[in-house]
Amino acid sequence: MRVTVSRRAHFNAAHRLYRKDWSFEKNDEIFGKCNNPNFHGHNYELIASVTGEIDKETGYVIDVKILKDIIKAEVEDAFDHKNLNVEVPEFKDMNPTAENIVVVIYNKIKNKLNPDFDLEVTLYETPRNFVSYSGE
Repeated sequence: MRVTVSRRAHFNAAHRLYRKDWSFEKNDEIFGKCNNPNFHGHNYELIASVTGEIDKETGYVIDVKILKDIIKAEVEDAFDHKNLNVEVPEFKDMNPTAENIVVVIYNKIKNKLNPDFDLEVTLYETPRNFVSYSGE
């Protein structure tokens, strides 16, 4: 019997959407206000959902405390109150769009989980704008 266990988390981060190889005008045309050279920030909400078999001994799919600790170490400590473009190595040469951020977060969490687990990560950039990634 496969069950999904989810944990919600939160972090604040700044970013700028732009491509270094484009002119300011082209970046402005494509990314608009998100191309602000002084950056802008979001209050990100994250939901990490782990799916797997229920362990017969514990009754857990995964201990939520373990999932909480993984998210804290891999996401909150790494991204919270950071400038993603400047302070987070994964975005040194990658545009920190919500789509790219959710894939980076997925990979960071997935690498710490039992490989038998499936993972889906949903990232809310705003209450109305969100992306999901499940490694497919």
